[in-house]
Amino acid sequence: MNRTEPNAAERSGSYNTLWLLSTSEVTMSTTADPSTAETDSPSKETRLKQYLLEKAADGELYFKSKFIAEEVGLSPKEIGALMVKLRDSASELTVEKWSYTSATTWRVEPAEA
Repeated sequence: MNRTEPNAAERSGSYNTLWLLSTSEVTMSTTADPSTAETDSPSKETRLKQYLLEKAADGELYFKSKFIAEEVGLSPKEIGALMVKLRDSASELTVEKWSYTSATTWRVEPAEA
């Protein structure tokens, strides 16, 4: 019985892999992992933007990615990369790289109307 090695996408965990065994061969059926499907949940960028809009609704917000990562469901590295994108694209927010002491501190406030 031969078993094929999983490809890179399967090893990365972005797919659930189901191995079907028969008496004479092994076949593989792969389906997209529902947790990564964008149609089922908001994108990471949207999730972060909504979080920041809520937290900064009453004024400015200062934070380090590592302190909000669990609450947002993203890694600090993902948050840092998304903050750079949001700084340029989120018209509802003013995003500023405020300081750096062992990690970047971000300053966010609602954009002026």
